[in-house]
Amino acid sequence: MTARTTTRPFTRLSALALALLAFVPLHGVHAQSHGGHDEHGHAHQHQENPPAKPESPPKAPATDVDHSKMDHSGMDHSTMDHSGIDHSKHASPDASQPKTPIPPITDADRAAANRPLRHTMSHGSSLHRFYRVDRLEAWDADHGTGLHWEAEAWIGTDTDRLWIRSAGEREAGETHAADLELLYGRSISAWWDVVAGVRHDFKPGDSRSFAAVGVMGLAPQKFEVEATFYAGEGGQTALVLEAERELLLTNRLILQPSIEVELHGRTKVERGIGSGLGGIEAGLRLRYEITRRFAPYVGIVHERSVGRTADLQREEGEGTEETRAVIGMRVWF
Repeated sequence: MTARTTTRPFTRLSALALALLAFVPLHGVHAQSHGGHDEHGHAHQHQENPPAKPESPPKAPATDVDHSKMDHSGMDHSTMDHSGIDHSKHASPDASQPKTPIPPITDADRAAANRPLRHTMSHGSSLHRFYRVDRLEAWDADHGTGLHWEAEAWIGTDTDRLWIRSAGEREAGETHAADLELLYGRSISAWWDVVAGVRHDFKPGDSRSFAAVGVMGLAPQKFEVEATFYAGEGGQTALVLEAERELLLTNRLILQPSIEVELHGRTKVERGIGSGLGGIEAGLRLRYEITRRFAPYVGIVHERSVGRTADLQREEGEGTEETRAVIGMRVWF
């Protein structure tokens, strides 16, 4: 009875001791395990290795920015983008841009490029001369062959010239119109001359003289223009306007349209001239230049009298318009 009682407490104590002995090693091993973890993750002050560099805090996730609510007035947009970083010092050179910047075009540059043509001749004073029969043409009229001529000549320098011009018309062996002009011409620009002098009319009617002043030259679109004002005895005045243009069809074949208009200040019954617009002549001539100095041509010419001049011609039993085919030549030397 006594032995059983003593053995049970001993047995219990032995079991408790064994349990304690078993617990102590397990706790030490567990502590060593935690110490090794701290050596890599959370360092303590008694460790010999230097503390590791702390990691930067995690970045916040990117969110969309509403630029409409941001104030960009203080930002230099020429060198900075919307992030505020200056890229002008780091931008690589653009191969398409010139190394030397080209300055902007100014009004002075435009004026220099479109400078008006100035007539600054510095030619010598040597004399030159020129003669031309511009039109010598014939046609078949009702009372025989008709003949018309226009000729001009000049002598002088490049800026000062003495001009002689003549025009007239014959039909059936009778002269119906003839005049001669003696003019002094002065060049006022690269393309225009001013002329002044006298004109003498032999026909129609009695011969008489006029003072003449006008301009002649090359207008835009290559129109050759002559405008001459005449003032004669008894207050008689007239203005003659002529224009023509040469259209080059080939190197030798040239089409030349022309128009001439006459206006008169007063009515002269004895000369068959009425005041106002008196006559219009339009022509179309096609010439072939065998050489530059000689060119035959064919053409068609239409003449018409209007206004008071037409009334005077009707009273004399004459027609007021005529259309004719002409053949002629142009010569200069």
